[in-house]
Amino acid sequence: MKLRTFFLAAILVVGFIYLTSVAGWRLRRVFQPLRTSAAPMWSAPAAPRAALSSDEKNNIEIYNTAHLATVNITSVVYEESWFFQLVPRRGIGSGFLIDAEGRILTNHHVIAGEGRQVRDDRQLQVTLPGRDQRRYSAKVVADDTANDLALIQITPRSKLPFLRLGDSEGLQVGQKVLAIGNPFGLQGTLTTGVISSLGRTIEDEGERRLEDMIQTDAAINPGNSGGPLLDSAGNVIAINTAIYGPGGSIGIGFAIPINRAKVMLAWYQAKGRPRPRLGVDILPVSGDLAEELELPRTGGLLVLQVERGSLADRAGLRGARRNVIIGNYRIPVGGDLIVAIDGQPVEGRDSLSNALSRKRPGESLELTIYRDGRQTKLRVDLG
Repeated sequence: MKLRTFFLAAILVVGFIYLTSVAGWRLRRVFQPLRTSAAPMWSAPAAPRAALSSDEKNNIEIYNTAHLATVNITSVVYEESWFFQLVPRRGIGSGFLIDAEGRILTNHHVIAGEGRQVRDDRQLQVTLPGRDQRRYSAKVVADDTANDLALIQITPRSKLPFLRLGDSEGLQVGQKVLAIGNPFGLQGTLTTGVISSLGRTIEDEGERRLEDMIQTDAAINPGNSGGPLLDSAGNVIAINTAIYGPGGSIGIGFAIPINRAKVMLAWYQAKGRPRPRLGVDILPVSGDLAEELELPRTGGLLVLQVERGSLADRAGLRGARRNVIIGNYRIPVGGDLIVAIDGQPVEGRDSLSNALSRKRPGESLELTIYRDGRQTKLRVDLG
């Protein structure tokens, strides 16, 4: 029995010596996971990568061209604090070059905040795309507050890439669009979608009505305002302007048709200045208030005051002649009541400014007014 035990022990010792010296065995291998192969832990595609689709190629081609002409705009506006001190507020947005000389289209609210004017040129800065991100001071050369549009100018050191303006007439719901801008300061961001609807009317934060807007599901976020909305040919068909809902995009964005910007550009090119103001103060009246003032119940825009020498003055519009007290309000009366503009009934306070914003140099505005108990028409020549 002892001899058998001795032989078993000898076999175990010899085996241990062989494994640890001759066979190259290591103790640490006991604690290592088994390796069945040198293959990676992930799975490769079942088939080679497919070629890019025609839609993907179109997106890439447009982006490679358009993002080079889309700029970042930083503005500083001044607001009064509770202690009547001027406090600077910094804002960011987008814009795009429309020629090689540095003219840039954007939204008016990008350069002026919530209806405030830029106090001087040094408060408006444009950053160009690219690795060097060159920065330039800019000046405002034309604006259209009624349509939330502005044209600004930089003086570049060399010719710049620019975008071509398309045609916003004839657009169709379902048509592909691409939005480029700088959401949250992230330069050169591309989103895609379709035209969701046409002819939308929205109100901005200043309760200004913006009519005939293009609705899109292409993601538009804070910082995208003023950037281009492009068609599949790479032409600008609208200017990204607003989103529905707080914070960020929920798939409902709005853009100003580019043809409206062309009207502003036509005034600037022909006259070297923005389109002229009509020169009237108005008050929307209708219903019971209109009847109290002995005016048609359907109402319209009551002219309170006409600026001397203005377009309205030259056309023959009349302002108020006296005041009446209705309830707790003093209302100037006796002025003309504008009931229709270019044959279309007045729908609200912005009807006049919106109609005027669509007029080109040399055109006129036809006003239907109620005066002395009857209707008559006046023509306002816009020069």
